[in-house]
Amino acid sequence: MRRPFALLAGALLVGALTVPASAADGDGSFTIEDPRITESSGLAASRRHPGIYWTHNDQDKGAFLYAVDSSTGRTVATITMTGVGTPRDVEAIAVGPDGQLYVGDIGDNDGVEWDHVWVYRLPEPKELKDQKIRATQYVVKYQDGPRDAESLVVHPKTGRVYIIDKQEEGGHLYEGPARLSASGVNVFRPVAPIDLWATDAAFSPDGRRLAVRGYFGGIDYDWNGGRPERLGRLDLPLQRQGESVSFSADGSKLLYGTEGEQSPVQAEDAPGDAGGSGKSASGGGSSASSKSGDGGGEGAGGTVELGAAALAALCLAVFGVRRLRRRG
Repeated sequence: MRRPFALLAGALLVGALTVPASAADGDGSFTIEDPRITESSGLAASRRHPGIYWTHNDQDKGAFLYAVDSSTGRTVATITMTGVGTPRDVEAIAVGPDGQLYVGDIGDNDGVEWDHVWVYRLPEPKELKDQKIRATQYVVKYQDGPRDAESLVVHPKTGRVYIIDKQEEGGHLYEGPARLSASGVNVFRPVAPIDLWATDAAFSPDGRRLAVRGYFGGIDYDWNGGRPERLGRLDLPLQRQGESVSFSADGSKLLYGTEGEQSPVQAEDAPGDAGGSGKSASGGGSSASSKSGDGGGEGAGGTVELGAAALAALCLAVFGVRRLRRRG
C-alpha cells in the first residue's frame, strides 16, 4: 500500500506516547507475538472461537490467515487459502453472518491501479489447527473506476459486502451486489460519503453501528439502513501506523491494530450501545466526542495527553502533513 512519508513522525512518537499493550492488561488488549506477522493490516473477532482474532499480512509469502489468541497474543492456527491464486495486497478481513470469513485483496501496493480486485470467502474453521481451506474468489470492480481501498465490511444481518476507498480528503462507501457472484464481475457502486482517510472499518455485532478508522482518527456512524449518519469521533490510541479495527464479539470493545513486529492491539470501550440497541441515548455516540468535539477529518485520539498531542502536531507539521479537510 502507499503510505505518506510523514507517518515516520508517528513511529518516532509511539514509544513516548503509548504503553505497550499485553494480554495481561485484562481489558482485551494484546500484542501479536508471531514473528511472521509484521504487516497486520486487518482484524476480525471470531464468532466461533471466543477470544480469537483473525489477522493477515498485507503482503505475505502465501495466502495465509492467522488466528491469534487475545489472552496470550500467540498464533493458534495458520490457515492457507487455496483456490485463490497469488494475492496482491490483502488489506481487510471480516466475519459474515453465514459463518464465513471474507478477505479483501483490495489494496494498491506500489501505486498500481488494478483493473479489478478480489474478495475471498471461506468457512471459518470449526477446529483451530494449521490447515488448508479452499476459498471462493470473487472479481470486484468499482462503478467509477479503479481506486485504492483498505476497508472491507460485511453486514452481520444481511451478509452484504461493502468497501470504503482510501482518499486523503475522504472517500465513499461502496455497496456490493446483494449476493456476490463467483462466475462474473461484481460491480460495487458508491452510495455514501465517508469523511475520513480510511484504513479499516468494522460493523458492530448488531449491524447498527459502523466504525471507520484512519491513521490518526476515527468516526462512529449510525448505519442508518446503508446511508451512514455520523455520530461522533472514536477514541483512538495513538499508534505508529493505524491499520485495523474490529469490534469485540460482544460489541463492548473496539480493538485497534497497527503494523510492525510484535504489534500491539489496543482495546477501547465501544461508543454508545454498539453491542445492543444502536444509538446511545444522547445520540453523540462516542466517548471521544466530549473530549475532541465533532469536527470532520482526522484527529488524535482522546487517550493522548495535551502535551503529547502538541508534540505530535509539531512533528507532523515538520514532515509537511496537512490535516484532512474539516467536514461539518
